[in-house]
Amino acid sequence: MKDISRFKNIKCFIFDVDGVLTDGSLLVTEEGELLRRMNVRDGQAIKYALETGFDVAIITKGASRGVRKRLEILGITHLYDAVIDKRIAIQDLKNELKVDKTKCLYMGDDIPDLAVRDEVSIFTCPRDASPQVVDVADYIAISQGGHGCVREVIEKTMRAQELWPLIL
Repeated sequence: MKDISRFKNIKCFIFDVDGVLTDGSLLVTEEGELLRRMNVRDGQAIKYALETGFDVAIITKGASRGVRKRLEILGITHLYDAVIDKRIAIQDLKNELKVDKTKCLYMGDDIPDLAVRDEVSIFTCPRDASPQVVDVADYIAISQGGHGCVREVIEKTMRAQELWPLIL
């Protein structure tokens, strides 16, 4: 997306977890515990966004105590996990925040994320998203899932709104 004007309206970031905040890999321990890895720079950008007054939400089909704890540490209060229908979750979030789709950016990486395409102004994905998602994305990050793609869209948005340097 060459036209950054749409990023100037964004007030709410909505992210999937697996394949976006993580690289989509699972490490399975001998005890059967599932471990994920998240990028600290993505976490720092989320903190910047929250400190600047943006809403940040997570909508994921998965459910993990570890993921929930990490996101709560970052300050995310809008966490929808074990979601069956992401479209309904986004509609609920927009009603709760009293925000319309023109203010919302979503980042997802796989087929379940396609359901929310029409619920947001900017539908984004990591570089390594599934081909079906890449085909319809408004913006494709340079970074892969779990490797800074969240920071990339947050920074792009905050720079478009001349807010990124204010943090530094």
